[in-house]
Amino acid sequence: MLGYWKYLENSDPEIYGLIQREEHRQQSMLEMIASENHASPAVLVAAGSCLTNKYAEGLPGRRYYGGCEHVDDVETLAINRCKKLFGCDHANVQPHSGTQANMAVYFSQLKPGDTVLAMDLAHGGHLSHGFRLNFSGNLYNFVSYGVKRDTETIDYDQIATLAKEHKPKLIVCGASAYPRTIDFEKIAEIAKENGAKVLADIAHIAGLVCTGFHMDPIPCCEFVTSTTHKTLRGPRAGTVMCKAEYAKSINSAVFPGMQGGPLCHVIAAKAVAFAEALRPDFKTYAKQIITNCQVLADELTSKGFRLCSGGTDNHLVLVDLRQYNAELTGAMAETLLHDAGIVVNKNLIPYDTRSAQETSGVRIGTPALTTRGLKEEHIKQIANWIDKVLSSGGDEKIISNVRNETAELCRQFPIPG
Repeated sequence: MLGYWKYLENSDPEIYGLIQREEHRQQSMLEMIASENHASPAVLVAAGSCLTNKYAEGLPGRRYYGGCEHVDDVETLAINRCKKLFGCDHANVQPHSGTQANMAVYFSQLKPGDTVLAMDLAHGGHLSHGFRLNFSGNLYNFVSYGVKRDTETIDYDQIATLAKEHKPKLIVCGASAYPRTIDFEKIAEIAKENGAKVLADIAHIAGLVCTGFHMDPIPCCEFVTSTTHKTLRGPRAGTVMCKAEYAKSINSAVFPGMQGGPLCHVIAAKAVAFAEALRPDFKTYAKQIITNCQVLADELTSKGFRLCSGGTDNHLVLVDLRQYNAELTGAMAETLLHDAGIVVNKNLIPYDTRSAQETSGVRIGTPALTTRGLKEEHIKQIANWIDKVLSSGGDEKIISNVRNETAELCRQFPIPG
């Protein structure tokens, strides 16, 4: 691989330099965006392999191009590993992203204008769950459910009421900014009572689901989609799983329904990631993600931060900044922490009165820190730094001192590989 890097440096020094700068940024900063992680060297090598040269429209054994004998084996291996990891009947590993995995389910089960019930983006849902500017909100009639105002946990009674009223063809569950366990069984019961099918989008929690640290949607939901990065720690891509009876319609929805040739190099990287997640040490890793996040929640609470829903069951916390400092927006907090070497993202909180560009909250996660080997004592120190920076009033000296300290911690715990 060193030879390849030298080739890039000679061939395109501008791109080479930018990649090196990004690598330095990742190595020297504490990545706490809940949807990001550090893929293993093996995943990176597979994703950068010669498989990128191969066109392979179709499925293993049924391609529209010749010379696919080896990529057929790669994709078959990825499918079988995914099925073993999650215990699903069928898996299609070709979707380029989690959104396209969701698109495959929509295309296979819905017609334009059909009604779908899904979690409100402002309450923790995802763009592809019906946001008006997304294809999902444009093509289908989405009705949104949310969280209770008092507990900030999913309002299952509201889901039942809306399902009875609107009779959706599909109920979508799963979230991008929800810190609590999702009761897939309860949602599946509501769907069955109202003649709907269920799509569980586990993009954020896939690594917790496959290791038994979150309720498993596979037994009770017709469709399960996921990204392969985030807590699964693979390449940036997606996968869709389903009951056996829907296999043909899902495959057709992916190709030729919405995609052309699959990204064979990324499918190889998915296969590597699935194999890594099947190992015993990955379960230890997933458990540590949750432990770290619970420590983070306790420490931030003790420093006066209010956490949405009061805590966390998974890999992220959603922090309401208003109690800590009524003037501090999520956008301001994101910038201050970034300058101190801590990367988070501004995020709407339920019933937020600020815009999506300002927000009253930040979303903070522990998957990437856990990949670097950080444990409870390090998380406590990071919580101290977060408090010190956000209470500094933008004091450049304080922020600079914290930046030096975060950089030193990063040097002690380099990204694996």
